[in-house]
Amino acid sequence: MTTAEFGAATAEETRALGARLAALLGPGDLVVLSGPLGAGKTTLVQGIAEGLKVRGPVTSPTFVIARVHPSLCGGPALVHVDAYRLGGTLEVDDLDLDASLEESVTVVEWGEGLVEGLSEDRLEIHVDRGAEGEERRVRVTGVGSRWSGLS
Repeated sequence: MTTAEFGAATAEETRALGARLAALLGPGDLVVLSGPLGAGKTTLVQGIAEGLKVRGPVTSPTFVIARVHPSLCGGPALVHVDAYRLGGTLEVDDLDLDASLEESVTVVEWGEGLVEGLSEDRLEIHVDRGAEGEERRVRVTGVGSRWSGLS
């Protein structure tokens, strides 16, 4: 496992960090986002979406559970999932995320403890609010051989 930490003072910086992360992502990648309510998980996903150049807008899929954002440039689609309301791994299985995993970038908010079984290789990202204003602390951990060179 490799871990890197980043700070973002504003929502715009959080989106910019997401766009930088998107440059590392490709088809088959799984990103598991965790952090408290209001920490900026969806804001980070908006940046990933901008970096992947997918159709938006990207909003929290809390009530629809999952949204697919097709690429606007021939790249991978973004599958954006919010597992907050899911009761366990059986409900995750019902989403059939593994059906599109190989050709998409799949980002799961609140996925910690639920979706790790989808892939041995994944990015685990924890977002926390800082002490002041919109400041965020973002810890990115690469799990598996795919992410062994993350720095």
